[in-house]
Amino acid sequence: MQPVRLRKPRLFPKLSLPLRDTLDMYSAEVKSIAKILFAKMAIALKIKPDEMEKVFDDELGQRVRINYYPPCPEPDQVIGVTPHSDPTGLTILLQVNEVEGLQIKKNGKWVSVKPLPNAFVVNVGDILEILSNGTYRSIEHCAVVNSEKERLSIAAFHNPGVGKEIAPLTSLVERQKVAFFKSMNTEEYFDGFFSRELAGKSYLDVMRI
Repeated sequence: MQPVRLRKPRLFPKLSLPLRDTLDMYSAEVKSIAKILFAKMAIALKIKPDEMEKVFDDELGQRVRINYYPPCPEPDQVIGVTPHSDPTGLTILLQVNEVEGLQIKKNGKWVSVKPLPNAFVVNVGDILEILSNGTYRSIEHCAVVNSEKERLSIAAFHNPGVGKEIAPLTSLVERQKVAFFKSMNTEEYFDGFFSRELAGKSYLDVMRI
């Protein structure tokens, strides 16, 4: 978790030292990748880099989740993770043991994302769709289980820091002459998200004007 001061003191220090150090290094390096990607996206949007940097600055929030999906003899009867889009800016996913399970929705159909060795999957989240005023679209996805093999993945979610405004970036609204999404701070945004059940991109629809 980043910033470090927000880590749960009852949890992280209790991890074994090699694992704790590895997770700490992994968290910092993946956060660096996220900041580079946000800067590149700002260039692609033809906005000033500092406009994106003000949202994803050194207080950039990061949550890391390690997922374990055991083998299931009846994979057609269960869902590993229900279909949803991430409420984040960017999610950087490592499919650890290269077992298929991640699916994305494309043109109304579910498409499997094949794991590639030494590669990340980067998901655009709802916050980035809001900031880009709809230019970047968040990805609806789900996880399915395997009948024979376990699946491991590590997801790192990157969000604006505490107290930041989540709204279409000013220069994009001025250029497009319209804002397609509401404005609210990070606390209000995530309170609203966690008060609802996962259901596709339904929370993003709530944010639309």
